[in-house]
Amino acid sequence: MKKYLWLFLFMFVLGENAMAKDILTPQEKSIASAAAYAARGDQPGLKKALIAGLENGVSVNEFKEILVQSYAYCGFPRSLNALSTLMQTVEERGQKDNFGKEAGPKPEGSSLDYGTVNQTKLTGSVVSGKLFDFAPAIDEYLKAHLFGDIFSRNNIDWKTRELATIAMLAARQGVESQLNAHINIGKHNGLTSEQIGEILKISAQTGAENVLFGMGKENTAYAKYFIGKSYLQPLTSEGVQMANVTFEPKCRNNWHIHHKGGQILMVVAGRGWYQEWGKEPQELKAGDVVNIPAEVKHWHGAAKDSWFTHIAVAVPAENASNEWLEPVTDEAYNKLK
Repeated sequence: MKKYLWLFLFMFVLGENAMAKDILTPQEKSIASAAAYAARGDQPGLKKALIAGLENGVSVNEFKEILVQSYAYCGFPRSLNALSTLMQTVEERGQKDNFGKEAGPKPEGSSLDYGTVNQTKLTGSVVSGKLFDFAPAIDEYLKAHLFGDIFSRNNIDWKTRELATIAMLAARQGVESQLNAHINIGKHNGLTSEQIGEILKISAQTGAENVLFGMGKENTAYAKYFIGKSYLQPLTSEGVQMANVTFEPKCRNNWHIHHKGGQILMVVAGRGWYQEWGKEPQELKAGDVVNIPAEVKHWHGAAKDSWFTHIAVAVPAENASNEWLEPVTDEAYNKLK
């Protein structure tokens, strides 16, 4: 009996570990990827994600639901363009894909009434606030249309809808408070912290493919001075030295000093951080420029949930050099918002 008990326990632990490796199913990964591409308005990337999803068993109607829902978070133009890409993709594939089930009839009563009930169940509490008192119309539209008309459609579940919503919002800038709210809603509806981390990673990766000057090659020559992977694309071979540097999420370089010459950073994509020794970290977004004086100890890198790209310009100076120092610890980095 003990022999079989140990065998059972071994298989149970092995099964748990195997499950841990597959944080999201192939279908869920495809939905997260498609939702993020739709939010970015990247039709070639969306088409690639749709084909992968259809091959993985996502139905046409499931994708329809996600792309219709995207208008609530990304606007009608991107939703319409995404749906057009889905339609073209299905036609090009000879209408052979599984269309899946249609949504059932709406609940009885007004969409405002059952939408209010849905919103409360979805979030786990009654939603109110000063903003809705200030603009009651938006409160009504959210309850009646988003949580009533859309979230009452029952051919995909709320967990999947929140998975897609998190991927969409993570692909956009300036919506951090809404993203954080939907992360909490996603957890309330069955998503784990590990799954949400994977959704954020997938969403971030969809933005790494359109780096303005190209990602270049993995920055192996300086890898020992970085935590995580970075990619280097030299832009000049003579005169002022310039290079396009792309960081994967969480990647950052060590503390370092530019002796004599200094450096200028011009952010072209994503979200990241810059910090000088003894000063507070500075959040960076596309369009920001950082002038780093010579002899100043500093570091820079990506945010936890975003790829980050900047052009690094070396300020010319005779006998200029770089001094690489200690890494930015996980403890310090994880304190960043």
